[in-house]
Amino acid sequence: METLFRQALGDTPKIRVLEFLIEGRELDYSISDIAEGAEIGRTTLFRIWDDLLKAKIIVFTRQIGNAQLYRLNMQNQFVKKMVELFDETIIPKRKIVA
Repeated sequence: METLFRQALGDTPKIRVLEFLIEGRELDYSISDIAEGAEIGRTTLFRIWDDLLKAKIIVFTRQIGNAQLYRLNMQNQFVKKMVELFDETIIPKRKIVA
């Protein structure tokens, strides 16, 4: 299913990964979890992985056994703006009734 986020920015593997990580921004994920959550193949994820790391969109957080975990880099200005855009346009705001 194509989301509004993908409709606006394009349905590419990078956008799918970004959308998945923005939705779960408080958690960290293994590479397999990211590929599955973004609904892309691991091979596709590996093709864009270095770009995401070099742009500091994702950062390594910890290692559990053989699994390395990563999360969205909320210190990155680009990421902050994308999260802001996502929250303002995708997540409906709740209005407080006084």
